Amino acid sequence: MDEEYEVIVLGTGLKECILSGLLSVDGVKVLHMDRNDYYGGESTSLNLNQLWKKFRGEDKAPEHLGASRDYNVDMMPKFMMGNGKLVRTLIHTDVTKYLSFKAVDGSYVFVKGKVQKVPVTPMEALKSPLMGIFEKRRAGKFFSYVQDYDEKDPKTHNGMDLTKLTTKELIAKFGLDENTIDFIGHAVALHTNDQHLNQPALDTVMRMKLYAESLARFNGTSPYIYPLYGLGELPQAFARLSAVYGGTYMLNKPECKVEFDEEGKVTGVTSEGETARCKKIVCDPSYLPNKVRKIGRVARAIAIMSHPIPNTNDSHSVQVIIPQKQLARKSDMYVFCCSYSHNVAPKGKFIAFVSTDAETDNPQTELKAGIDLLGPVDEIFFDVYDRYEPVNEPALDNCFISTSYDATTHFETTVADVLNMYTLITGKQLDLSVDLSAASTEEE
Repeated sequence: MDEEYEVIVLGTGLKECILSGLLSVDGVKVLHMDRNDYYGGESTSLNLNQLWKKFRGEDKAPEHLGASRDYNVDMMPKFMMGNGKLVRTLIHTDVTKYLSFKAVDGSYVFVKGKVQKVPVTPMEALKSPLMGIFEKRRAGKFFSYVQDYDEKDPKTHNGMDLTKLTTKELIAKFGLDENTIDFIGHAVALHTNDQHLNQPALDTVMRMKLYAESLARFNGTSPYIYPLYGLGELPQAFARLSAVYGGTYMLNKPECKVEFDEEGKVTGVTSEGETARCKKIVCDPSYLPNKVRKIGRVARAIAIMSHPIPNTNDSHSVQVIIPQKQLARKSDMYVFCCSYSHNVAPKGKFIAFVSTDAETDNPQTELKAGIDLLGPVDEIFFDVYDRYEPVNEPALDNCFISTSYDATTHFETTVADVLNMYTLITGKQLDLSVDLSAASTEEE
């Protein structure tokens, strides 16, 4: 281990693994270490016995739930937007050759007390029970405008400059009502709050286009894809990729103490009496606790069920977003469900997650609105974890720290953090113009 590396990555969470892979592909000499004896850190994937030990403190789960090894329960489950930046990043590194994806069955939103399919094309708007007859026409016109919008072709702009016009002003021109604005902003554009309404509309329109293009690509029941066997496959795929490029992975390295010089710049990492020297450190917040601050908490419930979520057209994999206004909350609630169809549970079993930013100290009460949508559950576990963000100045100490995972059940915020960190570390933007067909799903 007594060697010099350009970058040492600490922790094998999703963000750290993606960065390690990107840097390796760039020809950077990387050492990747983790204090745990398993991959994934906070975003690891557990079998049933491991899940039982974590939440119930017992070694063995009851037999009626099926074989432990048939479960791959992701601790940070997030669906990938089919044409999104994460899929493009995975293709850029060629890690897709180690992974198999499958399309996700459903994308739903909870509005006016009901779970409804998210409409995103003019045709779907006309059929959607979310809206009355006149609202359907207005929404259809808005979706047509978004569909035809091309940033480079002023003829498609209808005389509107979306870099200046706010989302609120754009939506006002189409006369859409509150509930429509709610599901478009939170379930199509995937904003996590309502700040976008007062910001330039271009971002929201481009997010809507990404959703519609991803939806069209996978023959349209949802815009999302998910790896077979769950996200636990990703860190391992990146470890294989890193090895191809001469990177080194070490699990089960206790302590991982980051060393600094007198100017406060990182010089290396010490574990078990040996020090590996480096110029830069990339890590999750747990490795440098004095350089991060707490920014909130996430409350989540994990349920094992024997049926799909009701009112989702028997979807074996589905996301339901509950916009904050629908529950008079300050943050959205997310419901995620995956099953044996993605090989994350034994046949006939479904894994559901409900997550949100914790606004109280009682996750059970707080998550009730989401849990009520699940129907009967075989088992349910509750958990609250803290979220941290870096407060250091990377230019001064050469430490690049990721932000903790948020409550969202899609990857948009996670990959934005990764790409931002990549630019800070390398000083360049990642080129994401790739051939998307390299990450096809089984059904395509």
